[in-house]
Amino acid sequence: MAVDNVSTLEELNYVPEMPAHPRPIVSIATGGIVTGSHYPAYKLAGYPVIGTYDVNKEAAVKAAEIAGADFVADTLEEIIEYGEKHDAVYDIAVPANATADILEKLPDGAGVLMQKPMGESIEEARRILEICRRKNLTAGVNFQLRQAPYMLAARKLVNDGVIGEIVDVDHRLVGTQPWNLWPFLFPKDRVEINYHSIHYIDNIRSFVGDPTTVYCKTMQHPKMRDLAQTRTSIIMDYGPDLRVNLHINFNHDYGKKYQESILKLEGTKGAIRIKLGLMYDYPDGEPDKVELYTYETGEWQDVPVRGSWFNEAFIGTMGGLMKKLDDPSYEYMNSVEDAYHTMCVVEAAYRSSADGGVAVADYEI
Repeated sequence: MAVDNVSTLEELNYVPEMPAHPRPIVSIATGGIVTGSHYPAYKLAGYPVIGTYDVNKEAAVKAAEIAGADFVADTLEEIIEYGEKHDAVYDIAVPANATADILEKLPDGAGVLMQKPMGESIEEARRILEICRRKNLTAGVNFQLRQAPYMLAARKLVNDGVIGEIVDVDHRLVGTQPWNLWPFLFPKDRVEINYHSIHYIDNIRSFVGDPTTVYCKTMQHPKMRDLAQTRTSIIMDYGPDLRVNLHINFNHDYGKKYQESILKLEGTKGAIRIKLGLMYDYPDGEPDKVELYTYETGEWQDVPVRGSWFNEAFIGTMGGLMKKLDDPSYEYMNSVEDAYHTMCVVEAAYRSSADGGVAVADYEI
C-alpha cells in the first residue's frame, strides 16, 4: 500500500476532532469509496454503521457485511425511515447530480455527510445549500484531504507560526490515473477539476482562505479523447504577496521516475513540503513524507506523521459532523457552508477556462 495505514486510533499522532459519543450511521449508496475508505476509517474511529442501502441490493448486502450493519434496506424511503428511527447520520455517496433530490427526502434537522463534489455545477451547489438551510440540516461535504493527518500536521505548524506568513503555495501532480475505475465520469462535461483537483482547491482554501480571482485552463489529451479533461493549470489570485499555483497532469505515462504528487507551502520563516504518496501509481502508491525547513535550523527535517489521506482522513469529516450535531457552536471544518465556497472557486475556474486568455494577435503590428 501507498500509505502508513494505522491499526489503532492510538497510533495516530495527528488525530482529527472526534465526538465523545459517536452516533450510528446509515449509508445511502455503497460503492467502492464507501466500503474501501469510509468503513475502514469508521471502524478505526469506532463509528457504528447500522444500515445500508444501494440501488444494487447485492452491493448493499455486501457493504452491510463489511461494516457489520444489521439492516439492509430495499428502498431509499426505508433507509431514511430507519435512520430517523435510530437518530443516525446519513452518509450519502451518490453521483453529485442526485444528491439534492435525496436531501429533500431527509427528515428536517437531520445530520448528513455528502460525497464531493457539492453538485455538478454552481447551480446544483446553490440548490444543495438552499435545501440544507431550509430543512435545518447539519450537513457536511466529504472534502477529506484537509483532514488527512499530514495536512493536520502542516496546518498546526502554520497556525503555530513556525513558517511565518505563507507567501507561496504549489500543488503539483504529474502521473497517471486509472480512469476506468470510474466509468460514470466518461459522459460528463466536467471531469478533472470537479472530481479531482477540487480536493486540492479545497485544501488550499483551508490554509489561506478564498482567492479574489482565478485563472485556469483545463483540457483533454490526444490519447484520451473519451474524457472531457485530464490536465489542468490553475492560478488562484490572492493579491501581490501570495502566489498559489496548481499543476495537474494525469497523462504522464513515461514511467515512475518523474511522477510527482507534492504540496509545498513557503513562508517568511520556513517551508513545508508534503509528498502525497497515494497518487504515485494510484492506487498502489508510495509512502507519504512531510518535511519542514526553517531558517533557524537551516536544513530540511522530517516531520513524523502516522496515517494518511486514505483511509484516516475520512475519520475527521464524519467525526466533525457528529461534534457539530452535539454542539451547534462547534466550527465544523467540512460544513456545507464552507464547501459552497470551494464550489465557487471551481465554478470560477471553469468559467476562466471557457473564456480563454488574452489574444497575442491583438498586439501584433
